[in-house]
Amino acid sequence: MVKAIRVHRPGGPEALQLEDVELAAPGPGEVQIRHRAIGVNYIDIYRRTGAYPAEYPFVPGHEGAGQVTAVGEGVKEFEEGDRVAYVGALGGYSEARNIAAESVIHLPKSLSYEQGAVMMLKGLTAHYLLRRTFRVKKGHRVLVHAGAGGVGQLLCQWASALGAKVIATVGSPAKAEIARKAGARDTILYREENFAERVNEITRGRLCDVVYDGVGRATFPASLDCLKPFGMFVSFGSASGPIEAFDMGLLAQKGSLYATRPSLFNHTARRGDYEDMAEDMIHAIKRGHLTIDPPESFPLAEAEKVHAALESRQTAGSMVLIP
Repeated sequence: MVKAIRVHRPGGPEALQLEDVELAAPGPGEVQIRHRAIGVNYIDIYRRTGAYPAEYPFVPGHEGAGQVTAVGEGVKEFEEGDRVAYVGALGGYSEARNIAAESVIHLPKSLSYEQGAVMMLKGLTAHYLLRRTFRVKKGHRVLVHAGAGGVGQLLCQWASALGAKVIATVGSPAKAEIARKAGARDTILYREENFAERVNEITRGRLCDVVYDGVGRATFPASLDCLKPFGMFVSFGSASGPIEAFDMGLLAQKGSLYATRPSLFNHTARRGDYEDMAEDMIHAIKRGHLTIDPPESFPLAEAEKVHAALESRQTAGSMVLIP
């Protein structure tokens, strides 16, 4: 038996229940991992509330790092004792779990378990946004919503390292300082300023090549007014609520814009792509283009408290649960 957080029905943070769960031996193609750190992400809230469906009861969490304690039949790439990290199927909020070996990578010794637990989902999200969805290059003007958040900081860092001019929206002066430290050239206090008007002022009317939006309803459709003709609006989350159906004619009216809603799990569906993305991300870390700061740590039993803080948007940076 292992301790795990389970969700039996959609609800608020109180739906996260710490329970004893039986853990079987890993099946064919699986590895068993003893968690040393577990990543916390907004997708965990979507799962808990039912915004993203799951079969009940379930253990939330798509990201973690730890040591391999057993391998299933047919697994050749990993062995007991290996340091690993992953992003994959539900089951992360637990002391230990089984997961498909295809979802796991070796964790370099230069990175801590805590860094490994937060670099996978957030780091690979930054990768597919910046390197696959819209390939950011030197001179591009980029708008990052929620620039002080976990993914937001990585987007600011990496886009800046690639030579882009980064503008970030944030919720407070303290978060503005975090975003600037991460690489944002300009910041906008979205609660006090009209961000579309400020983007127009900052860029002197030239607007942005791409908008990265993990906020959703609260920033749409004004985000479209931040884009130059043929610019791309990239929605990758909905912290303020989902973007509802809209008139596609808006994209023509505002400059023949492109709009897309990509998913990390589509980009990592093929093992070869997953490995290439992870390798590219780790190289970016080694080159200093991407810094994975030590996250704030909380006991696994405090998952309810962590979700409440994240959902109220009172946090900055990354958080992990420690079994």
